[in-house]
Amino acid sequence: MISYNSLADDYYVNMNLSTEMELSNSREAILHYFEQIQKKFPTMRNFYARDKGDFILEEDKDQGNYRWCSVETRRLCSGQLNPTSLEDALEQHRHALELAPYGLSLSPLDCEALDLMVGFDFTYRGNQNQLIAEALGVCPAFERLAAMTGATFVSNEPALTVALDDDCRTQCRVNIETRTNAYQIRTGEYQDEQVSVYVTARHYGSLSANRTYVEVVDRLAVLCRDVVDNYVAGSVLEPLARAIAFE
Repeated sequence: MISYNSLADDYYVNMNLSTEMELSNSREAILHYFEQIQKKFPTMRNFYARDKGDFILEEDKDQGNYRWCSVETRRLCSGQLNPTSLEDALEQHRHALELAPYGLSLSPLDCEALDLMVGFDFTYRGNQNQLIAEALGVCPAFERLAAMTGATFVSNEPALTVALDDDCRTQCRVNIETRTNAYQIRTGEYQDEQVSVYVTARHYGSLSANRTYVEVVDRLAVLCRDVVDNYVAGSVLEPLARAIAFE
């Protein structure tokens, strides 16, 4: 099995559950929910609220890896930066989802979309759009355009979304995000910034009567692992890492 820690400078595994209705946000419900999270993961001890009504519980961020969980008006999120393994992050996400029906009055009917995303960050100082073209190439239909005299890549963020069932309820998206802007290209003043590769598996719509959120996220995890291991690691992540190392 591929070690994801070795594929990029940082990697993370995030779960996002978007709901059709607003989640319970009473003081008692929110505090009890996060207390149950903390019992499982005692090092998650930093709790705070944002102005717009989002509540967050997280570990200290100074170790290079940390867990976090948040409850928003219509979204439940859980994430881990640089987990020891994918399974370690999934254990946290399963726990967050197991507690939600009881702690936040979340019904299987209330699912707008459930996402599991594995992200990879590479630190690179330079034109990240050019880097993507050199490491991964461009679509054959655009090769002549890319070869125009004096052409400079200002935006180059490949993305592909595929459906894995006939009704398009299960989808997987692979996309690359760069942070280089026109000002940096014009001035040549680049900073050490992240170029990111995201692999996101998503379930759309309410759950069937005999299915739980944990079962769905486990199915999405199998899909994410398959896509990363068999389609992204060797074709996207490793060429990017080599191109950065040779700069």
